[in-house]
Amino acid sequence: MNKQLIECVPNISEGRDTAKIQEIASVVETVEGVKLLDIDPGKATNRTVITFVGEPEKVIEAAFRLIKKASELIDMSKHTGEHPRFGATDVCPLVPISGITIEETAAYAHKLGKRVGKELHIPGYFYEAAAKEEKRKNLANCRAGEYEGLKDKLSSSEWKPDFGPAAFSSKVAKTGAIAISARDFLIAYNINLNTTSTRRANAVAFDIREAGRIKREGNPITGKKVLDANGEPVRIPGKLKAVKGIGWYIEEYGIAQISYNLTNISITSMHVAFDETVKAAAKRGLRVTGSELIGLIPLKAMLDAGDYFLQKQQRSLGISEEEKIKIAVKSLGLDDLKPFNPKEKIIEYLLESDEKKLIDLTVKEFSEETAGESMAPGGGSISAYVGALGVSLGTMVANLSAHKAGWDDKWVYFSEWAQKGQAYKNKLLFLVDEDTNAFNKIIEGFRMPKSTEEEKQLRKEAIEEATKYATEIPFQVMQTACDSMEVMQEMLKNGLPSSLSDAGVGVLCAKTAVTGAYFNVRINAKDIKDRAFADEIIAKAQAIYAKAQDIEKDVIAYIDTKM
Repeated sequence: MNKQLIECVPNISEGRDTAKIQEIASVVETVEGVKLLDIDPGKATNRTVITFVGEPEKVIEAAFRLIKKASELIDMSKHTGEHPRFGATDVCPLVPISGITIEETAAYAHKLGKRVGKELHIPGYFYEAAAKEEKRKNLANCRAGEYEGLKDKLSSSEWKPDFGPAAFSSKVAKTGAIAISARDFLIAYNINLNTTSTRRANAVAFDIREAGRIKREGNPITGKKVLDANGEPVRIPGKLKAVKGIGWYIEEYGIAQISYNLTNISITSMHVAFDETVKAAAKRGLRVTGSELIGLIPLKAMLDAGDYFLQKQQRSLGISEEEKIKIAVKSLGLDDLKPFNPKEKIIEYLLESDEKKLIDLTVKEFSEETAGESMAPGGGSISAYVGALGVSLGTMVANLSAHKAGWDDKWVYFSEWAQKGQAYKNKLLFLVDEDTNAFNKIIEGFRMPKSTEEEKQLRKEAIEEATKYATEIPFQVMQTACDSMEVMQEMLKNGLPSSLSDAGVGVLCAKTAVTGAYFNVRINAKDIKDRAFADEIIAKAQAIYAKAQDIEKDVIAYIDTKM
């Protein structure tokens, strides 16, 4: 749950030799858990953009291997190309995708740079969010002079590298330098218009993009440019920050589009860019018919868009992830020109394992899997699943209550409770599979070799740790299921009166989940050798069990008074 994911987008100084490009890119896939998403070579620039994603530690390991391989195969002393460059791996930005901040991502950039300098002896600079000083934030400053000016740059006290050697050795002459950064995710996003006019599309783009348009005297199109004291054109800024944009005509679709680069979606999101474009287009007599996402997008950006449009409709935000994505797709018109498949466009979905989880099974398949001859899934997984069903009922009541005629002023209140319910449900669903994974860890421990004394000790330690984990997971089920009762309790008192029984069944399911998981905690804890650990977790479990029993009694008594 809440797995940290970052994207890495290294640009290597080779765009013509496909065999060399493939050899460099393929090292990414030697790191388990990292997914290579894209290889985009350019012949004129003699440069290739490589994109891969995974958990931070794994991504920087893959990045290190790629930088090493590029330094072995690319000779910068022989490189030519139209794009600015100063190294075999010219730039290596890290981009936070989910569960991680830009500051945390910058720390990983620093870790990668330190290793590149120490082990590969490649000089480099940190830029953007990873920069150590203000003037180094801008990549253009760090790369000024390019490869040809690198010898002088490295010897300058002002531009001493952040890592690696500060001398132009024969090795550096071959590898060049590297710039490593942490930066926000960039989205390439096109908005469709009901016109074929590039000029009118450009007019809207200039209204929106940060750079705006050049100020002119008299006629805003043909008038003389207004210049500042330095002789530079004065610009009228556009509506949105961190947005680049231009209008163009797409022959394939027979329409004009506004092509945006959203360079920092924490400043300007996709849905805000869309809505502001709708307003600007309408003022110019145009209509937005939909939009097109180029490349990939983080899940959070899609969910934020879903929430945005739900809030505009005064609808509950406590609906499933799938439903939020549907709302986002339809509201933004992402399926206007061609079908939009979330499984192919959302980064986190591309990273999902092909292995089927218990929670991916149908109800019938889940029942049959449980009834089979294997020991898992067992009582722990079933307890977590029953708990998920229970809080789903409470969430349902909150969502239904948010729709009740005459309760329009309460929709935010019910939405907040539905969102709480979704969070509890998601954690319990995670624990369904994690309980089985925990049991499998114990089995793996028992299968370890035990021929030597060292092997016996390692096996003993592995079994102990796995048993502790297999006790902690049902304890989490207990805690989460018990805490989730607050949703049902609130809905019993303030939700739809006609859904009283639904909320009541939710409480009973949650209580069953607590009880079942309590049994699991106790049976697993008895095999733990660390008795202090075992006694502590059992004591905590007993307190949760007693609390759940009290809630169940109170709820039954309350329902009896209302029936």
